[in-house]
Amino acid sequence: MKIILPGLLLIALAATAGAQDARIQMSQLDRFNDMADKVISVDVGESLINLAKSALNPKRSANEAKIIDIISGLKGVYVKRFEFDKEGAYTASDVDYIRSQMNGPGWERIANVRSKREGSYDVVMMYEGSVIKGLAVLAAEPRALTVVNVIGAIDVAKLRDLEGNFGIPKFGLEQMPGVTVQDNHKDKPHDEQKKPQDEQKKPQ
Repeated sequence: MKIILPGLLLIALAATAGAQDARIQMSQLDRFNDMADKVISVDVGESLINLAKSALNPKRSANEAKIIDIISGLKGVYVKRFEFDKEGAYTASDVDYIRSQMNGPGWERIANVRSKREGSYDVVMMYEGSVIKGLAVLAAEPRALTVVNVIGAIDVAKLRDLEGNFGIPKFGLEQMPGVTVQDNHKDKPHDEQKKPQDEQKKPQ
């Protein structure tokens, strides 16, 4: 019995950890709360989403019907955005803290942009079979750091419609330089950023 119980406990812990794979941990970034000029923090869990769905009436307006459709498969939306008054406020290790989780098992990269002037942008998705289990966005700009984590089934084409609801800011995923987000699990989509013409020209 002494051997069996610890074994069962480990199995239970492993199952719990697997169920939370789509959640990106952002606690290390809380140190910027007092450093940043502007802080946007969104923590919308499944209970709040269910409460919102019960309060909305699809027959009352087309907009409410649209919101219900968007959030019907969601289990959580979490956002951290820090805007600074100067560059260099955060370090590479702060970015790596998030990016290492996005590189973990189960995540599939669908967009990856690197620009010395604009910053870096990463978009990944987690699938369970053909169903989207989660989405994560990391935008490391010169004077801003943004992490968006959506848990649950989400139609990427409707992602921008989620902005502006439930306190979720307009993080402008579709406006990120060179980012084209697609949902095509079978033919693994990719995104390539074309270099500006002035960067393509070699110095004489």
